[in-house]
Amino acid sequence: MERDPEPPLSTRPALESEGLRFLHVTVGSLLAAYGWHIVFSCVLLYLVLLKLSPHLRTLRRRRLDPAAAAPEPDAVVKRQEALAAARLKMQEELNAQVERHKEKLRQLQEEKRRQKIEMWDSMQEGRSYKGNAKKPQEENSPEPSTSSFMKRKGKKPLRGGGYNPLSGEGGGACSWRPGRRGPSSGG
Repeated sequence: MERDPEPPLSTRPALESEGLRFLHVTVGSLLAAYGWHIVFSCVLLYLVLLKLSPHLRTLRRRRLDPAAAAPEPDAVVKRQEALAAARLKMQEELNAQVERHKEKLRQLQEEKRRQKIEMWDSMQEGRSYKGNAKKPQEENSPEPSTSSFMKRKGKKPLRGGGYNPLSGEGGGACSWRPGRRGPSSGG
């Protein structure tokens, strides 16, 4: 009883053709479902590689030649000096701004202190301190102020005190009422 270690020739091509058929169906369905996505992805990958290829070449050159990649000491010193000068200039500008701000605060505090003293003096004399604070402003401007013409002495409200635009009252032809809720009654 001899056994053949290989399967008979008639069954072998059927298995190969079945495998090819399976591969054809699988690849065909993949391309049918995702064909355009694959094409666009390949085009996008190609464009990205074109864009990045010069950068990749320079990186390879730097790896191969470390002496060329090292910066010159003079350039490094110049760059650091320029950076230090820029920082110093920015610090001086910041210090000047701080001094101006301190001066403004000092002036404001002095003005508040002066007003408090004037208010205290006017209260000691029995006068109104608010009226006294307005006098120096009026003395500085001899022409009559236009703001007095803008103010009306007898201001009347435009509508009555009980008017509420959200209440729906108040008359007029513009009254809005919401529609009925629920299903339409159309039979």
